[in-house]
Amino acid sequence: MPHTSPPKTYRVKSFGCQMNVYDGERMAESLAARGIAPAAEGEDADLVVLNTCHIREKAAEKVYSDIGRLVKAGDAAGKKPLIAVAGCVAQAEGEEIMARAPAVSMVVGPQAYHRLPEMLDKAVAGERATDTDMPPIAKFDALPARRRTGATAFLTIQEGCDKFCTYCVVPYTRGAEISRPFKDLIAEAQKLIEAGAREITLLGQNVNAWTGEDDKGRAIGMDGLVRALAALPDLQRIRYTTSHPNDVTDGMIAMHGEVDKLMPYLHLPVQSGNDRVLKAMNRSHTVESYLRVLERFREARPDIALSGDFIVGFPGESEAEFADTLKLVDEVRYAQAFSFKYSPRPGTPAATMEGQIAKEVMEDRLARLQDALNRDQLAFNAASVGKSCTVLVERKGKHPGQWLGKSPWLQSVWFEGDVGIGDLVHVELVEAGPNSLAGKVLEHVAG
Repeated sequence: MPHTSPPKTYRVKSFGCQMNVYDGERMAESLAARGIAPAAEGEDADLVVLNTCHIREKAAEKVYSDIGRLVKAGDAAGKKPLIAVAGCVAQAEGEEIMARAPAVSMVVGPQAYHRLPEMLDKAVAGERATDTDMPPIAKFDALPARRRTGATAFLTIQEGCDKFCTYCVVPYTRGAEISRPFKDLIAEAQKLIEAGAREITLLGQNVNAWTGEDDKGRAIGMDGLVRALAALPDLQRIRYTTSHPNDVTDGMIAMHGEVDKLMPYLHLPVQSGNDRVLKAMNRSHTVESYLRVLERFREARPDIALSGDFIVGFPGESEAEFADTLKLVDEVRYAQAFSFKYSPRPGTPAATMEGQIAKEVMEDRLARLQDALNRDQLAFNAASVGKSCTVLVERKGKHPGQWLGKSPWLQSVWFEGDVGIGDLVHVELVEAGPNSLAGKVLEHVAG
């Protein structure tokens, strides 16, 4: 049955990685450019976009569960929303979603969401539409100008992956590695700064695989882009994620010691501390080569905070091989890290490998790994007490007069003071917890 009038309000619900958050923001901007307003907090939206992630176990089932909740809520309210499924689950399982979920009007993949507004016209007329084409760069050219007022912003510079880790669906859902043009990135960064961003985080599946030509036609890597962004006068901070060990360059390491606006934080996933497991994962690096890279980053920037990703229970992983991962963690002492149980993704080589690990074994290993990672995160925070640093104020805290921001090392810091969102303040770190620190404002920082 056709919807008689276009939606007046929307809500975008994003799951998964920071690139999905970026994609969700861009979809919201596309809808806003059509005159559709974000639904007020607590109110039902006329259009709901489920921006999905396919990395974790039962990702598709979670989507169907969300669709069911939306349908039930719409029935209760006597007003059914238009439902769009976007992101990586849409890319991988678009036709099945359309077959299994009649309530869904639109399915759009992560490389086609710039066409969401025109798909919406069809949906209003009662026509269901699927678009999972993967044009390499067209969506960025078609998206509206950035309109953002937050102190921090994401900027996707690279998409896709050519690494084909045996457990990962990203090459199939996001496509081959592509780099956005230098001039487009500088222009988008300037728009974000004009809209209030003081810090920009560069995003990519393998962000350090970015390559391009600068404004003088010279071939550059991500380090050249970072240096160009650092020259923008009103940008105060630069971060980037997620990097791949195989794409680390001399220039990337050097920039950490030479670019003041680049924050001393590195997220470099390793996944396992055992070489046989790494080879089975098709990671293409060894434990030794990974440690050597970390050592070079620490030489360039001694105070750098290190972060990583880990998968436990990869098919065939023995207890001794898992113990190697704990040994690596003990050696590196990560400031932060993310750890997950292996989950087979349909269509990936690892899903059909022999030696699938029992659920209870994976849960035990994950608990032990997280104990070690939590120990090190708390130790890193505790070692920060007594230091002073600059904090970017991002939002209000839970209590009156309280504010929250991030330290250069990506720690959450809360404090009280006469400040505002987007301010840079010099703070003494006075108390540490496992996930945040308390600070005392010393002074405002010009800039």
